[in-house]
Amino acid sequence: MERYVIDTHALVWFLEKSRKLGKKVREILGTKERILIIPTIVLAEIKYLHKKHRFSTSLREVMEVIEEDKHCLVYPLDIKVVEVMPEGLDIHDGIIVATGLSLQELFDEEIKVLTKDGAIKDSGLISTVW
Repeated sequence: MERYVIDTHALVWFLEKSRKLGKKVREILGTKERILIIPTIVLAEIKYLHKKHRFSTSLREVMEVIEEDKHCLVYPLDIKVVEVMPEGLDIHDGIIVATGLSLQELFDEEIKVLTKDGAIKDSGLISTVW
């Protein structure tokens, strides 16, 4: 079973059934044959952006989906993530990438990030899917 780290917009656009979501990401998220890793920074961004009316999906709604899907894992910001966090990205993107990098080392397998974010994709630090 493949493991993926998900970026904020990909998670929200999937839940909102947005056409902005990439086809490959929609297919991955639509199957249970994956482990979806949600960095805590993603949850913090959802809470913040919902309050700012940038997303209609609330943190509570996201948490309900996560709790129902046994293939979802919320991953905390731990010291390993901080240690491998790249300096060339903003803090949010850096934490998302570092979560993937630290899990690659832990599981000794490739972890891809589900994202449209140009900075993450262009960094070349981790494989991405859109």
